Amino acid sequence: MDGLISEGGGARTQKAHGASRFEDWYLTKRARWARALGHREQIVPFTGYGSTTQVRVFCRVLLTKTRTTRRGKLKKIRGWRSFTSVPVALARVHLTINGFSLTLDADRGGVIDHVIPVSLSPGWHTLTLRTDTSEPASARVKVISPQARVGVICDIDDTVMVTALPRPLLAAWNSFVRDEHARSAVPGMAVLMERLVRDNPGAPVVYLSTGPWNVAPTLHRFLTRHLFPIGPLLLTDWGPTPDRWFRSGREHKTTNLQRLAIEFPGIRWILIGDDGQHDEEIYSEFAANHPKSVRAIAIRELLAPEALLAGGRHHVDKTRYPQSTPWVSAPNGAGLAEALSELGVIKGRR
Repeated sequence: MDGLISEGGGARTQKAHGASRFEDWYLTKRARWARALGHREQIVPFTGYGSTTQVRVFCRVLLTKTRTTRRGKLKKIRGWRSFTSVPVALARVHLTINGFSLTLDADRGGVIDHVIPVSLSPGWHTLTLRTDTSEPASARVKVISPQARVGVICDIDDTVMVTALPRPLLAAWNSFVRDEHARSAVPGMAVLMERLVRDNPGAPVVYLSTGPWNVAPTLHRFLTRHLFPIGPLLLTDWGPTPDRWFRSGREHKTTNLQRLAIEFPGIRWILIGDDGQHDEEIYSEFAANHPKSVRAIAIRELLAPEALLAGGRHHVDKTRYPQSTPWVSAPNGAGLAEALSELGVIKGRR
């Protein structure tokens, strides 16, 4: 199946893992069936980020049933439908921003993750995305000011959102069973994030998670509903990769941390995570390799039942890493804010 032609056009010529080739074959079949049933291409836009000279753009192209509102517009994809919709592999997406137009190619999962050169002022901007057959979709992009010196990188599951589920069942339960309004935020985390942004005007906020792109709209609504600062979601694509059975969540986080350090060398990041996965180890290694890029590390301590379901806690030996990096831990946002305030990372007290 090498050189398989995908629905979005183009061919894959590089030898890929057997599971990856099978998935490509299966998705191509599904795409043909979906098109035969009258499904249409729809773009799911995601929040992007960038500097004044380039921006990183995200979206996903799916084949969905033609469902329209009373005004004739396509309905947005929600909940479990984001998992059952068929991705358009290698789709061609036309982008327009600030009078600049460009055509981008999606990956085998229908995901656009591209950096484009463009001159923009700091702040929020809107870009337009469309395929040859889809309705236009609008996405927001946060252009980070060259004067920004502090930023926030935050995990999601068990850090800002209470999951209390075994990791293998988490995505399935949250997406197929549980209503998104039933999810609860970790107490005090939204206030902590708001204080960090308030103390550092213009500070970018990035949510770095091992969750799949399928749940990005749901996560965005959750963060908005619970008053978290809005920022780009750096998620990943589930399933086989061209060189392995399943993507590596740890590699995804490590790669994006290193990328942010390179893209914004003048920013020192406050890294927020939890002790139920590998955040402590990932953040520690990043601080050791990029000490000038880390302002502080804040770890949310899981409660005993949460830690049990998450597979236990994963503590690291902090003596192996730079002692100059402020490191705090607490079971909730209020505790983390108090500890960061004592270290001078947060200004004053509430």
